[in-house]
Amino acid sequence: MRADSSAPLRSVIIIGGGTAGWMTAASLAHRLQRLGVSITLVESSAVGTIGVGEATVPAIRGYFQSLGLDAFQVLKATNGTIKLAIEFDGWKHTGHSFMHPFGRYGLEAGPIAFHHLWNRLRTQGDAGVLDDYAMGAQLARAGRMSLPPENPRVDFEHFDWAVHFDASKFAVFLRAFAESRGVRRIDARVAEVLRAGESEHVTGIRLDSGETLTGSLYIDCSGFHRLLIERALQSGFVDWRHWLPCDRAVALPCAPADPEEITPATRSRALAAGWAWRIPLQNRVGNGYVYSSDHLGDDAAVAALRGQLEGAALADPNVVRFRAGHVRRFWVGNCVAIGLSAGFLEPLESTSISLIQMGIDKLVHFWPDEPATPDHLAPLVAEYNRLSVVEYERIRDFIILHYSANGRTGSEDGELWRYCREMPLPESLTRKIALYRARGLIQQFDSESFFDPSWLCMYGNFGIDAGSWDPLTNLVPLPELAEVVGRVRADISRIARAATPHKEILRLAGALA
Repeated sequence: MRADSSAPLRSVIIIGGGTAGWMTAASLAHRLQRLGVSITLVESSAVGTIGVGEATVPAIRGYFQSLGLDAFQVLKATNGTIKLAIEFDGWKHTGHSFMHPFGRYGLEAGPIAFHHLWNRLRTQGDAGVLDDYAMGAQLARAGRMSLPPENPRVDFEHFDWAVHFDASKFAVFLRAFAESRGVRRIDARVAEVLRAGESEHVTGIRLDSGETLTGSLYIDCSGFHRLLIERALQSGFVDWRHWLPCDRAVALPCAPADPEEITPATRSRALAAGWAWRIPLQNRVGNGYVYSSDHLGDDAAVAALRGQLEGAALADPNVVRFRAGHVRRFWVGNCVAIGLSAGFLEPLESTSISLIQMGIDKLVHFWPDEPATPDHLAPLVAEYNRLSVVEYERIRDFIILHYSANGRTGSEDGELWRYCREMPLPESLTRKIALYRARGLIQQFDSESFFDPSWLCMYGNFGIDAGSWDPLTNLVPLPELAEVVGRVRADISRIARAATPHKEILRLAGALA
């Protein structure tokens, strides 16, 4: 902040709407309402938004709860559906498919984690595939849904769910929520960012209407434009393209093949120069191709994506260019970047919206209740930036693992996949893989977004095998172990087949648009 500043943060200017801008505005308006914070959001109706994601992770339901919203209320307003897992089709090799579910696998034997039991059985050829041990995976494959029990009786009943929604409708929904709580919206473009000399203190925003806005805190939600954090404040950018070479995406929605059959899962299908997503909504299917421009041209990408459509295209193709990475400093002076303006990691694991949430939650957590002097803010800003970098790095490593572990070695599989198998990995990821190979240890570092079951999903399904396991596992007789896990697989399959069809669950919950 300014060196002579002595006022607390009581006025916020948000630059940019879309998912990030309206999630931020709605959250601050609701969670800080007792502090008397005024919030103004500037967006131009003439400027389109990227519409970050249509798929989420279970943390999104925590965001709904923080605003007092019911998840099914949001689904109804956004043509939303339930998401239990992500199907990875062809990532290990063509013809191979597995689910990344939200929840636990199998069961534990006292202090022995399931993956140690599974690894021991795997060496005997009796383990089966991991999908068989996950309720979310089996429900998703069956096209069915049941809500997790409040008091699970056994480990495999611990599962979670996220949502798919129309991101544009979600922004409209949150705009109404925010404006009802006093957020002021201005339809205009930013003409100039005003600063105090060469300092990192923003003094105001001049709009193309001629109006100048002033606030105590500025939040950059301008997407890839990064109008404040990078263009004005020159925060710098950490580029991860050498690890995540995909730098473009083309999106193209289509009509569903069968409107009555809505799969409660996202699909990621490996293609020659990247991967294609399929996200089922109530009224359409979202499709896209994330690819490397070094390995595929835009026209060829559009043609390849059209070949993936299951129904008539509902719009023109929309090509987006991006860089994988993040700004060097997320909070600079009196400006914080949230959403795409802060950084971008491809939507392979649906983390874009959760990164918005993490940015908002940290900002609220560090919100100063004293005069916002530079000395008072300095430790808060430093910790906000440190945590933000670590959060991005943890997700980065998990996404890199998908690429580096691929087994797509066929002549038709493309040069991208060979590059990803052979590229040097971040030290943090190399260390994690080594620990799992040596002893079946799933190492968790600080600020992780993905926990033991998710890492097991990748290790086990990509064929990264543990060389040993918890020695306590050897105390369980193999015949007894095989019998128990066989019953677990049968129970999960039986429960999943008897569950309610996904669309019927939406109808019963009053969530059909």
